Amino acid sequence: MADDAELVVAGAGLNGLLLAVACAGAGLSVAVVDPQDPAAMLDQGFDGRTSAIAYGSQRVLAGIGLWPAVAGEAEPILEIRVADDNSPLFLHYDHRDLAAGDDPAPPLGYIVENRVLRRALLERARALPSLRLFAGRRIAAVEAEAGGAVARLDDGERLRCRLVAAADGKDSPLRRGAQIHAVEWRYAQTSIVTTVAHARPHAGIAIEHFLPAGPFAILPMRGNRSSIVWTEQTDLAPAILALPEAEFAAELEARFGDFLGALEPLGPRWSYPLSLLLAERYVAPRLALVGEAAHVIHPIAGQGLNIGIRDVAALAELIIDQRRRGLDIGDAAPLSRYERQRRTDALVLATVTDGLNRLFSNTLAPLRLARDLGLAAVNRLPSAKRLLMRHAMGLLGELPRLARGEPL
Repeated sequence: MADDAELVVAGAGLNGLLLAVACAGAGLSVAVVDPQDPAAMLDQGFDGRTSAIAYGSQRVLAGIGLWPAVAGEAEPILEIRVADDNSPLFLHYDHRDLAAGDDPAPPLGYIVENRVLRRALLERARALPSLRLFAGRRIAAVEAEAGGAVARLDDGERLRCRLVAAADGKDSPLRRGAQIHAVEWRYAQTSIVTTVAHARPHAGIAIEHFLPAGPFAILPMRGNRSSIVWTEQTDLAPAILALPEAEFAAELEARFGDFLGALEPLGPRWSYPLSLLLAERYVAPRLALVGEAAHVIHPIAGQGLNIGIRDVAALAELIIDQRRRGLDIGDAAPLSRYERQRRTDALVLATVTDGLNRLFSNTLAPLRLARDLGLAAVNRLPSAKRLLMRHAMGLLGELPRLARGEPL
């Protein structure tokens, strides 16, 4: 019996759809299975949620032809300012410091509304004849067989394929079903996400302001708007979220400051409990983990979606290369290479973000002095700043072709 699809993707979130579109765009037959209909989320209008897209991730979106549908609604990040509470010492990144000769420097990244990314992905998915979406369904089990696999859906339908990609989130049923264990813990922090309008333009500057409860990030959006990612103690967050509009605005302004003039909260408020998760393995027979099914990190550096996009770029490259050679895309050898590539990146980022959060949430005076002096020292070392900027842009390490600006 012929395969129903060469690749089955569990999950139609940003990472799942991106992998499906990348592979289907290169000629693979792909099936995407999700309990929800991703199109329904597009009818809800602006919901206040955004993503930070590093420059390397923008290259990935451009490489699969998605960026033109996003670019007009993406706000470039031209500078990043990092400050520790009320300290006068800080760290400042400026994209112009990366200029080479007469070539203009690229932005450090972009802020894009999630609904813009979803719409672009869904429109591209609908336009690809080799991609099918099974909405309102879920994969109950994956059964590996000789030469292939069967994804058994909850309504009894069976999809034969070569490989299943689990992009089904941090509580991934497929990861658990494959008995892949994970190192996991919860922070005593909750992330409050919302959007504000302000009187003065932000000039493309992103700000990471470290407060005792956690980082308070101000991320530039289109127009005189900024996305707020506000880390707060978990026991205090519900009371803040429940405040009336005027009182919530006052709490927000006390942390935001008045450097952009009068503030006006826009749209809904969202909250997410913060946690860390690292899967002990990224693969099992005929199965590969992608995005939050494999790793969840603290949002302190805004790298959550970017690390998932790098998963997608690496896995898509291995899949397409195998297929072009006439080889099995679900073979254990390329999957083990994918695991080696991606676990190192995730482990480094998880360690760095966890360490930064613990360091900057500590109010001991000697530690505060040491970290403030550290920020100031790095700020005075151009070579160190350029290295850190390139890392934040996703341009260091073993990069997949798409992240290097090359096609699949």
